[in-house]
Amino acid sequence: MDYSNKGFELLFKDSYPHMYRMAFSMVEDADDAKDAVHQVFAQMWKGKPDVDDDNVRGYLLVATRNQCLHILRQRHLRLQMEEELKSTVEEECDEEHEELIRELLQVIDNNLTEQDRCVLRLHYDEELTYRETATVLGISTSAVNKHITRSLGKIRKIFKITK
Repeated sequence: MDYSNKGFELLFKDSYPHMYRMAFSMVEDADDAKDAVHQVFAQMWKGKPDVDDDNVRGYLLVATRNQCLHILRQRHLRLQMEEELKSTVEEECDEEHEELIRELLQVIDNNLTEQDRCVLRLHYDEELTYRETATVLGISTSAVNKHITRSLGKIRKIFKITK
């Protein structure tokens, strides 16, 4: 095998298209395929393995296949890690959400009047409009608005939330 600059450049130019096609068929990504082929040539230049001229093409294709398998393993591991991280984050978010809901319900129970709680439940839980809430409770829509505004103000103050 000729490792002179000119000889290696010729080998690169002659072999690159075949290696790239094989790499692309395996990794199905142009950038990863280019990286695989370049990595093979970089390792070959650095290690200068003793390969007969008759076997160079086979050596390069096997090395390219192995590099593609390495890329696919890394991709698979990265996807597994991302899924595990996503699952962990979702669990933590669900737990935080449930804790916030518990705190909110406790604040509502301990700091609002029965009428305020009833108005909030009908409007937010039952998804009734102000008019529908007013009809159910036998109060005016402006009273419903005042109950909601006052209740949300108390909740914001307790949780120190600014508008």
